[in-house]
Amino acid sequence: MPTFEQLLAEGGSVPLEGWDFSWFEGRATEERPWWGYSRLLAERMARAAAALDVQTGGGEVLAGIPRPPPRLAVTESWPPNIAAAKRNLHPLGASVIAADDEAGLRFREASFDLVVSRHPTVAVWPEIARVLRPGGTYLSQQVGAGSNRELTDFMMGPQPVSRARSPQRAVAGARAAGLTVVDLREQALRVEFYDVGAIVHFLRKVPWTVPGFTVDGYRDQLARMHERIRARGPFVSHAQRFLIEARRPRSTRGG
Repeated sequence: MPTFEQLLAEGGSVPLEGWDFSWFEGRATEERPWWGYSRLLAERMARAAAALDVQTGGGEVLAGIPRPPPRLAVTESWPPNIAAAKRNLHPLGASVIAADDEAGLRFREASFDLVVSRHPTVAVWPEIARVLRPGGTYLSQQVGAGSNRELTDFMMGPQPVSRARSPQRAVAGARAAGLTVVDLREQALRVEFYDVGAIVHFLRKVPWTVPGFTVDGYRDQLARMHERIRARGPFVSHAQRFLIEARRPRSTRGG
């Protein structure tokens, strides 16, 4: 059985680029949302003429679609992810554009009939609405408020839950940008961590769970986590997810 120090070293050495979570196999599990984002993504992409994936990460999820649209573009902000996205999405003929998550989208108005985004750090609703064609759709699976708060509270002590990522905030943002929300679904997903190395890698890969996390800075909490898992079994947390689908109206009154 690996020692505490060995587990810390393992979790601290795994590369962070992309959104491939295969390293966690046998070390952590997360329940999948019932709506099946990958299936919905494939269905929408197969019907699209021009599509944009915002904040694609390493492109791993998008790369799984069986039928890409004639025109496909993606944006990503982190350089290691950009390189991974170019490798993963080359077979689909996708254009990979480096873009800050909070900046404007460098596309003309009404460029796409489909815009998608999985777990964006932020949704810039006015820009999403601007690049959608009339009748076009935005489909996004997002991280909800208080996601994995059990893990956050264990590491940092009880923390207030920000509503910035709430489904209600997303709906308000979409409507303020002139979009019509046609679907909203949400679910709490059971997450289990089987060793402290998985905790370390997760907190490095999903940094908003414990802002400013470092192994050295949280060594005492990690030691308590290690002993807790050894004595009581997997540490259980709950990820919050919601799916939002919004549409740009085909016309406006008086237009």
